[in-house]
Amino acid sequence: MGQRRWLLLLAVFACLLSVSSGRVLKIKTEDDRPLYNHSLARILVEYASAVYMSDLTELFTWTCDRCDGLTKGFEVIELIVDVEHCLQAYVGVAKNLKAVVIAFRGTQEHSMQNWVSDLFWKQLDLNYPDMPDAMVHHGFYSAYHNTTVRPAVLNAVKEAKKYYGDLNIIVTGHSMGGAMAAFCGLDLVVNGGEEKVQVMTFGQPRVGNAAFASYYSLLVPNTFRITHDRDIVPHLPPYYYYFPQKTYHHFPREVWLTEAGFGNLVFYGVEKICDNTGEDPTCSRSVRGTSISDHLTYFGIKMGCEKWRSCNIVMNPPPAESYSTVDVKGNIVLSRTLASPQVLELKTLSET
Repeated sequence: MGQRRWLLLLAVFACLLSVSSGRVLKIKTEDDRPLYNHSLARILVEYASAVYMSDLTELFTWTCDRCDGLTKGFEVIELIVDVEHCLQAYVGVAKNLKAVVIAFRGTQEHSMQNWVSDLFWKQLDLNYPDMPDAMVHHGFYSAYHNTTVRPAVLNAVKEAKKYYGDLNIIVTGHSMGGAMAAFCGLDLVVNGGEEKVQVMTFGQPRVGNAAFASYYSLLVPNTFRITHDRDIVPHLPPYYYYFPQKTYHHFPREVWLTEAGFGNLVFYGVEKICDNTGEDPTCSRSVRGTSISDHLTYFGIKMGCEKWRSCNIVMNPPPAESYSTVDVKGNIVLSRTLASPQVLELKTLSET
């Protein structure tokens, strides 16, 4: 009897797996916010993974080990390496998405544990411009706004739209790269006047307080923060329940990934669309105990550098001088010149 019950249970899981595989998961939220698109998330996680590659030649030509699969055919327009601050990002055009894709790299510290420990003590220490009561993490804000990254990214977006037309813009990143992606998306809307901006991040830490989260969610509503099971980084810097206005607070909307199965046998992944508070107690905040290993894998894709080491770059063979510029501090920008206009027929972001 027990064996028959197990066989029936396995059959049910097999059916669920067969139904869920190969489909586009679009879930309507209760307050008419934008839809979460499972297929788009699977594509963007590969872009967020590829930006960690240290071989700049392979990344710029999109021939690296992680530059295949769902992102095949992507055209990098600009690759930015801020050596001074150990930051990396790229901007390019995904013709299958009819969109400009911007990806930011996460931390590349010697020790992930040290970076995580530092986040426990980070305080709200910067007033966000023109947003009363909104405060943010100075380090994350500066990584985007006060380095060579921002002007190079904005220039590449301008060039892409000049060549391809009024494309949608999708910004992504993992870990600290997710924090930079959020500031970039907000910058494009507030200062760049862009209207078709979507942000999707993976394992992103908190970046501001509740006031900032409210402003952000109004200005960049097409935002999804993907979190994985017990990933420790979305819990940092800490949220203090009794001081809601003085503590860090996530903006919505979270999508929480968990796996269903028995023991080491995983049948399928579950994607829960969380509420519009940004701090849904039934999603990642519900876990007891956290994990660094869950931070380093999303949708089965490795996130992070090939090896955890200080800011390491390789150019083999070096790109032609016409593609690269190096400033006095050693920061590198590889740029592709776009010849003549080519307009792509646009899809809406919910259709991509």
